[in-house]
Amino acid sequence: MSNLLDRLFGVLDKAAEAGTRKAAQHVSRRSLLAKTGVILAGTALMPLLPFDRSLGGLAHAADKEADETSCDYWRYCALDGQLCNTSGGTTTSCPPGSEASKVSWIGTCRNPNDGKDYLVSYNDCCGKATVQSSTFCFTNKGERPGYRMGLHNDINWCMANDNKGYHCTVAMVVGLADE
Repeated sequence: MSNLLDRLFGVLDKAAEAGTRKAAQHVSRRSLLAKTGVILAGTALMPLLPFDRSLGGLAHAADKEADETSCDYWRYCALDGQLCNTSGGTTTSCPPGSEASKVSWIGTCRNPNDGKDYLVSYNDCCGKATVQSSTFCFTNKGERPGYRMGLHNDINWCMANDNKGYHCTVAMVVGLADE
């Protein structure tokens, strides 16, 4: 076995040497350095090029840009409250000076881009006064009666926090919903 590997590596070594010698006879050092520089610069710029990051891997040319500040955004199908991304935070993070509630409610929302259902965790952000100019959404799709606490969105979810003042709500995708 060792002898066979030695012969294989010997053949590969001779082929690489012959290719390198032939390239050295036909390509100048400056030309090689210039081409190498172009390749390295192009490779470094690749992450800056736009590409489709959606789950399907195919561009959804017919889909219009989603507006995460609109109550019609797919993640907000069970949201009842002020949007944090219009109150100083983002769709998934509380604004500075507030903290996420220690308890939350869950909704199942369909993403129109891929047609799949996702579990979305809604956390209230607590500790600051509500901003009147922020967007208020009241989307109760699939809401259950109040006796099912984890499925009901009309509760002060800041009750488990030290500071119980409600500010806004974030919507975090937890994962795919089981069918």
